[in-house]
Amino acid sequence: MSEPTSGTSPPPGQAQTTADPAVLIVGAGPVGLTAAHLLGSLGVRVLLVERNTTTSDAAKAISLDDESLRTLQSAGLSAAVYPIIVPGTGTRYFGVGGRPLVHARGSGDRRFGHPFKNPFAQPDLERVLQAELARHPHVEARFGTRLVGLAQHATHVRVSLSTGGAAEDLEVSYVLGCDGGRSTVRRLLSVPMRGRSFPDEVWLVLDTLDDPHRERYGMHIGDPSRPTVIVPGRDGRCRYEFLLRPGESAAGQEPPFDLVRRLLQPFREITPRQMERAVAYSFHALLAERLRVGRCFLLGDAAHMMPPFAGQGLNSGIRDAANLCWKLTEVLNERADDALLDTYDVERRPHAQAVTDLSVRLGRTVMTTSRPRAHLRDLLVRAALLTGPGRRYLTEMRYRPDTRARSGAVVRPGKRVHPLVGTVLSQPRVLLGPSYRLVLLDDVLGTGWSLLGVGLTEADWTSVGEVGLPPGTEIDVVIGDLALDRATERPAITDADGGPRSFLQDLAGHFVLVRPDRVVAAVFPPVQAGHVEVELRRSTGARASRPATPERPPFQGVRR
Repeated sequence: MSEPTSGTSPPPGQAQTTADPAVLIVGAGPVGLTAAHLLGSLGVRVLLVERNTTTSDAAKAISLDDESLRTLQSAGLSAAVYPIIVPGTGTRYFGVGGRPLVHARGSGDRRFGHPFKNPFAQPDLERVLQAELARHPHVEARFGTRLVGLAQHATHVRVSLSTGGAAEDLEVSYVLGCDGGRSTVRRLLSVPMRGRSFPDEVWLVLDTLDDPHRERYGMHIGDPSRPTVIVPGRDGRCRYEFLLRPGESAAGQEPPFDLVRRLLQPFREITPRQMERAVAYSFHALLAERLRVGRCFLLGDAAHMMPPFAGQGLNSGIRDAANLCWKLTEVLNERADDALLDTYDVERRPHAQAVTDLSVRLGRTVMTTSRPRAHLRDLLVRAALLTGPGRRYLTEMRYRPDTRARSGAVVRPGKRVHPLVGTVLSQPRVLLGPSYRLVLLDDVLGTGWSLLGVGLTEADWTSVGEVGLPPGTEIDVVIGDLALDRATERPAITDADGGPRSFLQDLAGHFVLVRPDRVVAAVFPPVQAGHVEVELRRSTGARASRPATPERPPFQGVRR
C-alpha cells in the first residue's frame, strides 16, 4: 500500500488478541485483506499488519472482475461488497477524433456467477473488508505496525514487528507479502523484479466528485492528440486519466489545478472541492523473480506490477490470494506436503506474465500517440467487427489471457486431456434437490474440495470411495430432465436454465474433481480414479485419503 494522507481507523474493539498466529500477512490493502478473509474463513489463525495507521484513502484500483467477486463470495463477502460497486459495466472504445469503435462488455452469460466488470472506489473496498474482519475472532489486524525483520528456519519464520517503539519478535509458520510495489517483504527476501518501466509516459489520474457522467461503462478515448480514460463510479464519483505531454507534470508530483481544469474542460467544470485526488504517475511492467522463498510468499503488487490498461492489477492480486490460501490451509492442517506450496509459483507466474504483457500491448495499441498507427488500429477494428469471430473477440474481451493451469496441482494424464482441466469451473445457477431451490453452484460446493459425479450410479460412487482422493463435498449432477428426488446422502443438483449450454452435459459418466479455489483438478471416468489419486499425490503431496466407508462432512446447505 502507498502512504495515505488520511483514512478510516479500525473500529474500536475490532482487533482481537491472536495467540500464536499461523500466518503473518504484511499489508492491509485489498489483496492482504482478501487473504485474511480467505484464511480466516477456513479457520486459520492470522495476524495482519499494516504500516499505515488507517486504511488508505487513495483510489488506485477501480474495477473488480467476475472472478474477484467470486473469490469474495467464497469468503462470505458478497452482501458487504455489492453495495459499493457498480455491477455489470463494460468498456467503450473510441478512436481518432473521438469516433466510437467498439463496446466490450463480456459474453453476458455470467460464467462465474457475477457481472463481468464492476467499477468501485478502493477506499470503500478497503473499509468494507477491514470492517468485516470482525467476523473472524482468530484474525487480528494491527495498523501502524511495520515489519522490520524476518529470519527463516526449517519449521517457522521469526519476524520482528515495530509499532514505533521496541520491536516485538514472534514466530509464525508462513509470511505473505501483500505490501505493494515497495514491498518490505520482497526487500528483506532480496527478490529482484524483472521487466521494464515507462518513465517517459506520465499519466494524470483524477478522482472527481459531483460528476455529470451518467454512463455506466468505462470510456477509453484513443485519440492520439490526448489519450484519455474515463470511468464513472457510484454517487457522482468519476475517474479521469490523461496522458500528459512533456513538461506538463512529472511523475510523483501533484499537478497544478490549472492543468486539471484545462484537461477536464471538454467534459465538465470543476472546483478544488470537487477534486478528490490528483496525481501524476508512470507505470511499470515487472514480475518478481520468485513468488516463493522458503516460507514466505509474494502476492499482488509485491509480486507483479502492470500497466492499468487491462484493468487486471488488483484482480491478479486477488487471484494470487485465491490460489495460495487454500494450499496453505491444506498444509497447515497436515492434509498435504510442502510440495503443494511450490505450485503457487508454477500456476500464478505464467498468468501474471501474460496479463502484464497484454496490458503493455493494450497501452501501445489503444493509447498510441502515433496518428498513422491510430488510423490503422481503427481500420482493423472496424474490419474485425464485420466478422462473427472478430466481433466476439472484441466485444466479449476474448483477448484476455487464459487462466488455465497447465501444470501444478492438476492431473493432466496423457495427450488427451479434457479441456476443463486446469480451468476455473463456471458457476451457473443450479437447482438443488429435492426442493428445487435455485442457487449458485458455489453455495453447494462449500469451501473445500468437491467431487461432482455427472450421471453416475451408486456403484460408481462406491468404487471412487475406495480411492484416496481429497475428502470434500460430494455432489450428484443429474443431467437432462430427470427428477432430483432420488434418495442419496449427497446433495443433488441439475441445470436450471436448459439449452445447449446445459451444465456439464457432455460429461455424463465422469467425475469432476474441483479444488477449493474452483480450479478443475481432474476429469475422469470411475475406472481412472486410482490413477488420478496417484498423480494428484505426486504433484501436490496430498496426504489425506478417504476411507472405504467415508464419514462425509454434513452438507451445510446454502450459505447466505
